[in-house]
Amino acid sequence: MSMSLRHSTFLERFAVFAFVLGLQRHASAQACCAGAGTVTPGRLALHEAALVGLQLKAAGELGSFDAQARYASPPPGASELDLEQDLFGAVRVLDRAQVALLVPLVETRRTSQGLSEFGGGLGDINLNLRYDFTLAGASLVVPGIAALAGVTFPTGKPPDAPDLRPLATDATGIGAYQANFGVAFEQAFGPWLVNATGIVAARSARTVTSSGITVHERLASQWTALGSLGYVLSSGAAVALSASYAVEGDPTINGEKTPDSGHRLTTVTASGLLPLSDAWRLQSSLFLNPPLSHLGLNQPALGGLLFTVVYAWT
Repeated sequence: MSMSLRHSTFLERFAVFAFVLGLQRHASAQACCAGAGTVTPGRLALHEAALVGLQLKAAGELGSFDAQARYASPPPGASELDLEQDLFGAVRVLDRAQVALLVPLVETRRTSQGLSEFGGGLGDINLNLRYDFTLAGASLVVPGIAALAGVTFPTGKPPDAPDLRPLATDATGIGAYQANFGVAFEQAFGPWLVNATGIVAARSARTVTSSGITVHERLASQWTALGSLGYVLSSGAAVALSASYAVEGDPTINGEKTPDSGHRLTTVTASGLLPLSDAWRLQSSLFLNPPLSHLGLNQPALGGLLFTVVYAWT
């Protein structure tokens, strides 16, 4: 299983989640400053000081994209089920700044050539900061503009660890530090909310020794673009549709680029949010990497469900 776009998938899901949270804030407060978030799965509303949440994910592999971006179904007897539990929290540090932390647990069940295996463990922990310079709906001309920054720590087991299981189901991280930088634009039009976000992720170099051979490698930068459209219902519930596209270049091995090893991935997501009270809210999302040629490169195509529960303090 390729791990290089795992955190791109995190970013896409988190952006959609926080986007819908922004819609709920707009509906309940009837404020023009509702907006979409990114990078972190829980974005604080204007009246909130902190929040905690749990996000559950289940996804199955539909097929994969090869080095020529051609899609193919899994071979007979091959399958993969990905499970994840993300514990996260956010706290406000300034009127327009908030910090969030996410701790993931990752599990994989994989079958291949008569083998069946289940494994997992702690994933790569993510810390992020968001600062809103302007707020959506505050001006008819100037949209909401936010700066995004964060770091992902290599707390998970990398895919080239020497003690991996035969089918590598216990690989839970990319093995490198990752710095994320981005900008988000959003605007409210009555009950509608539009968001456009761009993120770039840079990875640290690492040295790997296996069977007495030392290799110096660096993953290429990863670029992610996300667009979302949401609608707030009169009840305060909200729905949203989003699409994202992630691109990653060829990695460098011992100073030389490895040709035809870059990654691309398209993700579409439908989300809904239900506010239970001022403190509690539920959110669910269906996401899909469309199994169509040229919409991915050197990546598996997944389809799955996310369910999230959030508790916030004002």
